[in-house]
Amino acid sequence: MENIGSYLKRVRNNRNLSLNAVHNLCGVTDSKLSRIERGEGKSLDPIELRKLANLYDIDVVPLYIMAGFLNKNDLTGYQLVFNNADLLNDEEKRSIQTQIDLLTKGRQERSKVFKLGELFCGPGGLAWGATHADIGNPNYKIVHAWANDYDESTCRTYRRNICPETPETVYHADIRKFDLTKLTPIDAFAFGFPCNDFSVVGEQKGIDGVYGPLYSYGIKVLKIYKPQWFLAENVGGLRNANDGKAFTTVLEAMREAGYKLYPNLYKFETYGVPQARHRIIIVGIRNDLDFEFKIPSNAPYAKVDNTCKTAIEVPPIEKDAPNNELTIQSATVIKRLKYIKPGQNAFTADLPDELMLNVKGARISQIYKRLDPDKPAYTVTGSGGGGTHIYHWSEPRALTNRERARLQTFPDDYVFEGSKESVRKQIGMAVPCQGAKIIFEAILKTFAGIPYESMDANIEE
Repeated sequence: MENIGSYLKRVRNNRNLSLNAVHNLCGVTDSKLSRIERGEGKSLDPIELRKLANLYDIDVVPLYIMAGFLNKNDLTGYQLVFNNADLLNDEEKRSIQTQIDLLTKGRQERSKVFKLGELFCGPGGLAWGATHADIGNPNYKIVHAWANDYDESTCRTYRRNICPETPETVYHADIRKFDLTKLTPIDAFAFGFPCNDFSVVGEQKGIDGVYGPLYSYGIKVLKIYKPQWFLAENVGGLRNANDGKAFTTVLEAMREAGYKLYPNLYKFETYGVPQARHRIIIVGIRNDLDFEFKIPSNAPYAKVDNTCKTAIEVPPIEKDAPNNELTIQSATVIKRLKYIKPGQNAFTADLPDELMLNVKGARISQIYKRLDPDKPAYTVTGSGGGGTHIYHWSEPRALTNRERARLQTFPDDYVFEGSKESVRKQIGMAVPCQGAKIIFEAILKTFAGIPYESMDANIEE
């Protein structure tokens, strides 16, 4: 039989995990594991072996046998018992069951720490919500496994804030050329597939656009790795793209991959987020698992002060805070903004003729629109040119990226990498951290069997 050290090393290499990554993901020190893999030092204890089995997604029993904690003959004995169970009295059955419970405890607990993979990860809004999800039971949590995005600055932001100790687990690559088969096993999966072709702002190309078919790469991950659950995110316009056919196509592909689906249009401002942001979130649970997800209720957040003024001003942003550079406004823009009241835009304000915009066709309501300080902000987007910045309610200026990040509920110590324009796009494309956290906590509670306040879904399949 292969010795435990060489076996553990082979499995770790097959998972593309460094010793440091193993330490970060399951707590087994890299120095100790390195000695074991070389055949030196004292063997890992049963708890550490169970942690490695969970991380590598392998059966813990062979590890116990190789380490000498369990005799292979014992397993033969148990099989003999199973085949003759009708000959045992109640006391003998209880004794055998106690032994089996002790042996299988690690396998019963292996799903409590979910290793999360992500495609189209963005700067980490979903990942922050996932890794900070807390249901009061430390045995149930979500940890980062790997992520992918096509934008280099976005990947650097993700690495810096989500997995600074394992930067190699974030892959900067075009998904259409990326080898999905080389990734490590996962228990959970998130993908906010690009929404450009489904957005209600601008022309809708739907599933026939450049970005429309990219959801299919998420489906490939579901089929390859078969995670226990997934979370997919897209804009509200997905429901109407291609006369509703795009949404139906996406849902059918997810079902065919083997998942029960729980789609819902989340209005994040009703969950305490200081921004009117409406996103379709689809939670999927693998068909063979006996869990039913329920939409978390927004009732507990009804009295939260989620006005944009409070979000931006309380507590005050430090002057030297990262990503807090002001945008230089032209004299004309400053003059125009002085005529625009809170909540108004360039088309609803009473502007002098020389400051009016000569725009033909559609008039997008966010052009030179000021925030209303007594309401949540309007939707933060990645736009910025042509008056599409988000504008302060009283000062004649656009918001800084740090102020925009607060509207997306990123903490102030979350540093975005890249140029100011790149950071603006990253923030605009992200999922609000706190909104994501609420949904991930509901998923964890579902698997932990913890009741939580729920409400009916607003999307019927």
